[in-house]
Amino acid sequence: MLSADFGKLASEVEMVNNSEADWFHLDIMDGLFVPNISYGFPVVKAIAAGAKKPLDAHLMIQDPDRYIDQFAEAGVNYLSVHWEACTHLHRTLEHIRAAGMKPGIALNPHTPVNILYDILPQAHFILIMSVNPGFGGQKFIEGSLGKIKKLREIASKIAPECLIEVDGGVSMQNAPLLAEAGADILVAGNTIFSHPSPAEAIGLLKRLGK
Repeated sequence: MLSADFGKLASEVEMVNNSEADWFHLDIMDGLFVPNISYGFPVVKAIAAGAKKPLDAHLMIQDPDRYIDQFAEAGVNYLSVHWEACTHLHRTLEHIRAAGMKPGIALNPHTPVNILYDILPQAHFILIMSVNPGFGGQKFIEGSLGKIKKLREIASKIAPECLIEVDGGVSMQNAPLLAEAGADILVAGNTIFSHPSPAEAIGLLKRLGK
């Protein structure tokens, strides 16, 4: 939703409701962990009020533990925190689960997937950042494909139910490659909202990503 027109947020939410999208993806940035600020709880609650599909919030913030319960209260269903931002990651994931949400771990482009080996069974999903987090519309980092393949190999052995989500530079061109590499969930902002018919773009992207 970062690429949506916030001047007509209600209609953008309704478009997603009526599309083939499965989730609403919310990018939460604090200007500290990443060099940008997005939106906070008033906007999350406004989206939740109109959303008829689950909310997936990606926290690009420092010390995310402070806000876990508030995101649950705001109506978020899936909550991912960055491995790089959590000192006690296991405790954070347990907190997210106890608050009634599905816990996810996000990784920056430079962070190797093998660091997840011991914690992977505790996560419902892993979010691979295929751009440097903080801004929409960036170019896809090609090395992300190999990273996704490696994560799928690891997960198949120790956490086969764990989903792989990819965020950043997802396009009509690379969606089939991402699915082939092992991605289960594709996050697309600019590709969707810059299209003349965003709902049509969602359907096309979903078919390409199968």
